[in-house]
Amino acid sequence: MKKISSSETNCVSALYIVPTPIGNLKDITYRALSVLRQVDYIAVEDTRRTRILLNFFSIRTSLYVLHQYNEYKKIPILISKLQAGLSVAVVSDAGTPLINDPGYRLVQCCQKLKIKVIPLPGPCAAITALCGSGLPTDRFCFEGFLPHKHRLRINRLQALLEEPRTLIFYDVKHRIMDTLKDMISIFGLERYVVLARELTKIWESIYGAPVGQLLSWIQRDSSRIQGEMVLVVAGNCLKNHELSPKIFHVMNLLASELPVKKAATLVEYIYGVRKNILYKKYLSKRLNKIVDQNINID
Repeated sequence: MKKISSSETNCVSALYIVPTPIGNLKDITYRALSVLRQVDYIAVEDTRRTRILLNFFSIRTSLYVLHQYNEYKKIPILISKLQAGLSVAVVSDAGTPLINDPGYRLVQCCQKLKIKVIPLPGPCAAITALCGSGLPTDRFCFEGFLPHKHRLRINRLQALLEEPRTLIFYDVKHRIMDTLKDMISIFGLERYVVLARELTKIWESIYGAPVGQLLSWIQRDSSRIQGEMVLVVAGNCLKNHELSPKIFHVMNLLASELPVKKAATLVEYIYGVRKNILYKKYLSKRLNKIVDQNINID
């Protein structure tokens, strides 16, 4: 059994949750490297992906394959190793393990069996994208990948329509166009969305715009959806029935030419706001304006 320095990990036998770089190999921490070098086993999703990292830092620790298709079979074996006093590190192909990756069942078993679990801080694509998005970071909601099927994806987005927190999604090249189109149909054309792709890599880019404009921007150049992607979506700012000046200006323009209810329906489609809120707010403001005018006349 390998001895791990107490000054570095404070434990000889434990399950270590070790984040690895999402692109730039220099993002790994000294502590992560120390643990990966000294544990008895590293549980990995794909040996080919993890070997690139380990070879770069000359780490020769034994690997143990653990992924979503074999975890029920492999977890008891890892538990027995931990109970025997060995040490195990869990890594994903990239980023922080367990975040949209397998592993929580292993941690759950360790917690129930009183086996020490030590999570290390480190890279995470969702948090990296959030920090660079310019959207509120004080409250956010991580949703991972949306469902593959159209109807299930629509249902998920519909459930998130009035969510006031910033939303974070992972997406892939062959589905992102459908995702954005579905967001338009549920959230409206003006919901602000940031596309962060290839984070920490050579072709890293972060671009934000109202979702309708974002879709057009991508359609003009297909290379803009190459690589790994994160979508950061503004929360519903109208959760507390507040209307931005821009939205209300459009409502006023449409209501000057159309019936108020029809105008509200159109604004609902454009901005993803609820038409009953628009209708009530419009009538309330118009009433207040009439009252103010009468007061001025008096």
